Amino acid sequence: MRLDKYLAETAQCTRSEAKTMLAKGRVQVNGAVCKKGDTQLKDNDTVTVDGAPLRYQKFVYLMLNKPEGVVSASTDKRDTTVVDLVGDAYPRRELFPAGRLDKTSTGFVLLTDDGGFAHDILSPRHHVSKTYTVTIDTPLTQEMCTGFAAGVTLADGTALSPAEVTALSPDGCTVRVVLRQGVYHQIKRMFGVYGAGVNALHREAIGGLALDAQLAPGQWRELSDEEVAKITR
Repeated sequence: MRLDKYLAETAQCTRSEAKTMLAKGRVQVNGAVCKKGDTQLKDNDTVTVDGAPLRYQKFVYLMLNKPEGVVSASTDKRDTTVVDLVGDAYPRRELFPAGRLDKTSTGFVLLTDDGGFAHDILSPRHHVSKTYTVTIDTPLTQEMCTGFAAGVTLADGTALSPAEVTALSPDGCTVRVVLRQGVYHQIKRMFGVYGAGVNALHREAIGGLALDAQLAPGQWRELSDEEVAKITR
C-alpha cells in the first residue's frame, strides 16, 4: 500500500492532511523520516506519526451498549442512531449495525464496516445465537417453554426456528431468550402468541461474546481479534 493511503486510513485523515504530515517530517517508516507519499509499504513495515505507531485495520468491529430511545441505523432524520453515538472517531469508515434492536430495547449492538462478516452472523444458516434478558408482564409458563423449543408459529402464519426460554426470576417474569434467527419484533411477537407482553428487552450476547459489563449505556469500544472470533465460534 502507498504510504499516503496508509496514513489516510490509519490516522483517519484526508490525503491532503497526510501530504502535510509527510512534508513536515512527522512521519517515520522503520525509524527513518519519510516524506514521499508514493512510498510502497511492506507488511512488516512500522509507521509512526510524531513517534506514535499506527495500526492498519482492514475493518472495524465495535461493541456498543445501546440505550433506550436510540435507533439501530446508520442515519436517521429524526432520532439519534447507534452510529451517531460513535461520533467522529471513525470519520472515513462507513459503519453500520450488524442486526437491529428496537428503539425501546437496549444492549449489545455490533457496529462494523465489514459487510461479509455482518452477512455471516445474520444468516440463518450460520446459526449465530443472540441472547436476551426479557421482562414480560405475565409469568413464564410450561406452554411457552415447550412452544419456543418446538418453534413458534406467529399470528401471520410465519413458522419460526426453535428458540430457548428460561426463567431468571422467582416470579417467572424475567426470562432469558436465545434466538438463532432474526425476524422483525420477533421476541415480542413470540410472547404475543401466548398472550404475554414484553415490558423490557436487553441483548446480553451475540454468539459466544457477552456485552462488556463495564460499558455504560451509550458507551462503546473496539473488539479484539479474539473477541470477533468468539461471535461466530
